[in-house]
Amino acid sequence: MNAPEAAGVTGLRVVVTGGLSGIGRSTVLAFQQAGARVGVLDVGDDLPPAGSMHRTADVRNRLQVAWALDELASELGGLDVLVNNAGVSAVGCVADNSDEDWARVLDINVTGVARVSAAALPHLRKSDAAAIVNLCSVAALNGLPQRALYAASKGAVLSLTYAMATDHVHEGIRVNCVRPGTVSGPFVDQMLKRFPDPAAERRALDARQATGRMVTPEEVAASIVYLSSREARSITGTALDVDGGMTHLRVRRDVQATRH
Repeated sequence: MNAPEAAGVTGLRVVVTGGLSGIGRSTVLAFQQAGARVGVLDVGDDLPPAGSMHRTADVRNRLQVAWALDELASELGGLDVLVNNAGVSAVGCVADNSDEDWARVLDINVTGVARVSAAALPHLRKSDAAAIVNLCSVAALNGLPQRALYAASKGAVLSLTYAMATDHVHEGIRVNCVRPGTVSGPFVDQMLKRFPDPAAERRALDARQATGRMVTPEEVAASIVYLSSREARSITGTALDVDGGMTHLRVRRDVQATRH
């Protein structure tokens, strides 16, 4: 059990799925810098951040996930926080993605969250600081062009977050999600390769945030760490927008901001 006087995430035991790159890797590093112990569950070939534990598992495989969670929890001495970050993108309208595409993306982005969470629950129930943070997206609530499948998966993650928060609040397990805007990193870089003019598409992605730039992985990681912290122990069933104002702001590009 963690010392009651500890603050933030100091001493917490954390598992991050998809923690070898992008938002996941930044999240691992942010937790480590804040004093947490971190395990990574990923299928990638990159080396894990120094000082973290790593197990290879595909979130589409329930047996692999259960084995990896048990191994990491054993090595960490328990589990306090699960970050469901693993996910894949999809580009196109409903006519562009095949049945195989739909099955794959939903299996990873939605059912994968459920599989990992189910495997983590026996360990989280033993924690006095239990939290789950799911990676959602502004696509869950905003109609983005050419993102039908991806948006559907993230809409499901949002609903799943609320359902999980309701189911497990009586067990002392908090469940929240983060809704990032478009995040600059390997995830977007890979997606941009599918466009005829990647540079033009990148400029468009920057422009659709009210701040005029994409969100950074580090900014998303900081929000995840906060939602996992002891200071956030009254926050559950919440979706935190880290979107550069994309969801709620409607700025006019022809009007210069005035600072007072």
